[in-house]
Amino acid sequence: MRIVFLGDSLTWGQYGGDFVAEVAKQLPEDEIINAGVGGDTVVNLLRRLDVDVLSHHPDAVFVMVGGNDAKSYINPAIRPYYRKSKSLENGMVTPDDFETIYRELLYQLQMNYILPLLGLAPTEYNKEVVEAQHQYNAIAREVAESMNIPVLDLDAIFSPKNPIDREPANLQFIQQIGANWSSGWDKFEEERKKWGYSYTFDGLHILPETAPIFANQIVPFLHENL
Repeated sequence: MRIVFLGDSLTWGQYGGDFVAEVAKQLPEDEIINAGVGGDTVVNLLRRLDVDVLSHHPDAVFVMVGGNDAKSYINPAIRPYYRKSKSLENGMVTPDDFETIYRELLYQLQMNYILPLLGLAPTEYNKEVVEAQHQYNAIAREVAESMNIPVLDLDAIFSPKNPIDREPANLQFIQQIGANWSSGWDKFEEERKKWGYSYTFDGLHILPETAPIFANQIVPFLHENL
């Protein structure tokens, strides 16, 4: 079976733990394709659907997106990044836009006889980001359930009940993520301890040791629904 994982940097896995690679290890007889791109919103996923998904003719697609959508909406300071790097006209994805575009994305998969599977991503950056992620995940769940699409709620499993107190992300924070990746930075545990996170090192991206834990949730979900 050919399965595409479509999402943002959490799916891409190059800023920390790569859960898609861990899923592939547990499913050696299946073809697993990673179509994650850092910084992507649901708008970007729909734009690249033909090239990055449909061209592979997959049997199923595991979609997980919403973190960048939520952050762009609640944090005006980082909208210039999404405006310039992700070609979002207003630098953000509103809840209404998120619902409309997510529905279209899933509809396009179904129309091409591809089974969509939905993941709801967690976060632990700070209280505001956690609450915004909950809001966007609730929208994604409502859309999926209205279309009879299975949902795996990683948000409910991993997001903290009492998030840390931390200032909102700024452009410097966003730029530092890319710089760290380019330089081969790997002080994940040091960064995790600095902020007191549990399964991420910066509140957004998972630790390398978290990747197999994610996979242990995803693989049974795939077995149940494929």
